[in-house]
Amino acid sequence: DTPPMNVTPAIPTLFRAIAGRTPMAPAILTEPVWSYAELDRTSDAIAAGLAAHGLKPGDRVGLYCPNGAEFVLCYLGILKAGAVVVPINLLLHPDAVSFILNDCGVAALCVHTALVDNARRACFDSGAAAPTVGLWVLVGPDAAVQSGAESPAEVSLEALMQGAGAAPLALAPDQNAVILYTSGTTGRPKGAVLTHANLVSNARAVAQVLGFQAGQERVLVVLPMFHAFAGTVGILTPLLSGAAVIPVPRFDPALITAAVGDWQASVFLGVPSLYAALLRLDDGQVARWASVRLAISGGAAMPLAVKEAFERRFGIAILEGDGPTECGPVTSVNPPAGPNKPSSVGPPIPGVEMRIAHPDGTWCDDGEHGEVCVRGPSVMRGYWNLPEATAESFYGEWFRTGDLGWRDGDGWFYLVDRIKDLIIVNGMNVYPRIIEEVLNRHPAVAEVAVVGEPHPTHGELPVAYVTLVAGQQARPRDLRDWCRANLGRHEVPRRIELCEALPKTASGKVLKRELRRAGEIERGVDGSL
Repeated sequence: DTPPMNVTPAIPTLFRAIAGRTPMAPAILTEPVWSYAELDRTSDAIAAGLAAHGLKPGDRVGLYCPNGAEFVLCYLGILKAGAVVVPINLLLHPDAVSFILNDCGVAALCVHTALVDNARRACFDSGAAAPTVGLWVLVGPDAAVQSGAESPAEVSLEALMQGAGAAPLALAPDQNAVILYTSGTTGRPKGAVLTHANLVSNARAVAQVLGFQAGQERVLVVLPMFHAFAGTVGILTPLLSGAAVIPVPRFDPALITAAVGDWQASVFLGVPSLYAALLRLDDGQVARWASVRLAISGGAAMPLAVKEAFERRFGIAILEGDGPTECGPVTSVNPPAGPNKPSSVGPPIPGVEMRIAHPDGTWCDDGEHGEVCVRGPSVMRGYWNLPEATAESFYGEWFRTGDLGWRDGDGWFYLVDRIKDLIIVNGMNVYPRIIEEVLNRHPAVAEVAVVGEPHPTHGELPVAYVTLVAGQQARPRDLRDWCRANLGRHEVPRRIELCEALPKTASGKVLKRELRRAGEIERGVDGSL
């Protein structure tokens, strides 16, 4: 039987209950289709195979794979073995991968053969070797680690899948399930430790607020599965509510559209840059999106111009939500039944509390700007081996998100900016997002990011980095004139740089730290100091 909503089981316990209730329902829509029964049996076999190769409950296992059925199989198999999943960003430099493997003491690594060279460099050629990786599980076509050094044990995922399952482990809900490394926008990356209870409570709340119906929803996941948003909303929410996952391996509007049409996707997860790219589809391709009932956006602020253009063209409302990795990650979303308030990330999801704090930790009134703080069952237990950083991130039970925002009288939340992105010009607060919204309304602008640049007399001044719509032209002075007509004098960017593309994370979020570093180099500041 499925555990009742007031009982929070471990992920494998709840998944097995769903699979037992609907064994023939589709779980992963790929070629071939994976039913719940097949996914349950095969992930049991992977768990037993990992244990047979020496993996112990509590061990950390790196998962270094692109989107696909194999990612989901490994994810569930690792959890069923009682181990902890450590998803690895596919865009990281091998030195950064090495840091993660060392930091949490990864004992085994599930790696796609297309990424073996990077993994080999991370483990054997990096400045900081990762000697704890004793087992490599190779996903995809045959390949070998070929380290040339003391080689770890190797086994193919295919071989593990053919084995027999073992008796299920009794896993406690408060056991560690996943360690998600933050992008390291300031200093070293930190591993947010999320328990089974954290993730199950978040997935259940998301399914509740979005109205997921067992056996009916088909969730398309093109956002990278190693990312918190896709991991919870794209994998766990469907699989713990009897829905199906449609994995798409890369950001390609035509490929995404084909998958939407072929598998009749009902829910689409995206980030603002992806929605902007989809606007370039022709009318025939847009027509293939008729099955989609919900489009969810997170990960970055949604420009109002992009939201309105997408909704007008596709006839699908975009529901903006938010939440940091450390909170499971979803904390709020505009409900499908409305109201869907523009520029708002909605009210808190069931079970989650959100408040706005002054810098001294006291609470703000509605309408006042401050730091968004979150309390609830999905909030992480802490950062891996970083007790001081963990303590600094909380006001008591309340996690400090680092987001600057406010709450309206209805309880809907609005994010103004990241606190660290706030620009202070002559003592006045300037919010990059406001400038970005204005520039995004210019017909020639495709994307924009605004950062602060130090100034000897004004403190800081805003600088805008802009990409243009294909076939459109605009000079920086034209865009500055546009800003002057729509912004206060202190908000007008000091400089506007036209770019071919903006640097982004794998999930599509603009890397403002890279833009700041580019500005430092241009000003003759050594960015490595």
